[in-house]
Amino acid sequence: MSDNPFAGETRTVYELDTRDAEAFNRCKNRIHSICTEYLQRPVRVYTVHGHSYEGAIVHIDDHYVYLQMSPEHGRALLPGPGAYSFYNPYYSNVILPLVLFDLLAISLIV
Repeated sequence: MSDNPFAGETRTVYELDTRDAEAFNRCKNRIHSICTEYLQRPVRVYTVHGHSYEGAIVHIDDHYVYLQMSPEHGRALLPGPGAYSFYNPYYSNVILPLVLFDLLAISLIV
């Protein structure tokens, strides 16, 4: 008997329906197009998980939109602006990758 737990027969327990896959791809392409249109613009992004983020879209690829967090946004990966009494030059460089399929809404900040 093999010590490899992945050896042996496999059986499919889930397979995405072709129509659903096509719908997902249409949705992803639409979100990609919208994010491309608002590249380098300040936006507020809402996710399907109930989170919101503010910043500027700095890049987009086939799977992610990259959001440069605004300095006053508390969701950045570093402590907020009030956490340090001195200038923190790294805070404004935080870029958050967000999965395209997780995006619920994008609002332009004017």
